[in-house]
Amino acid sequence: MATRELRINRQIRAHQVLVIDENGVQRGVMSVPEACRLADEAGMDLVEVSPNANPPVCKILDFGRYRYEMEKKSREAKKNQTVVKIKEIRMQPKIEKHDLETKSKAIAEFLQQGNKVKVSIRFRGRELAHPELGKVVLDKILDALTELGVQYNLDKGALMEGKMMSMTVSPSKGK
Repeated sequence: MATRELRINRQIRAHQVLVIDENGVQRGVMSVPEACRLADEAGMDLVEVSPNANPPVCKILDFGRYRYEMEKKSREAKKNQTVVKIKEIRMQPKIEKHDLETKSKAIAEFLQQGNKVKVSIRFRGRELAHPELGKVVLDKILDALTELGVQYNLDKGALMEGKMMSMTVSPSKGK
């Protein structure tokens, strides 16, 4: 729950609340003014931590410190998040051998960086009559990735979409 949504002290709307003191001991169900008085005596705040419970659960704690701890956890979770990007490599079915090797190395590099790669082959004109040529090129790329020693998972195999044939490759989980 975001700290902006938390209700403290007199902002708590419920008539009766379950109170947990600063030591984690349940004090029982009591009225909000009585719970606020207990919090004031302890020199702390009454914070509604579970508003959907019946009755709502409130804790007696230092709200500033609690908010700091929640923000710290949020920053830590954000830092440990990994963003997977999808890179796209485009080519034609009549690609030369050297160009195919160069594109395969680029795909391998993207996979090693942890990105997904969408490999697309664009058909133009009479090339549309021979989609099997695109499938052959995609198979050559998978062979080249295997030769380069790249661990990968084939998310989506060769699929014709309009004038494009594409497949999606992702890095293997076992890094």
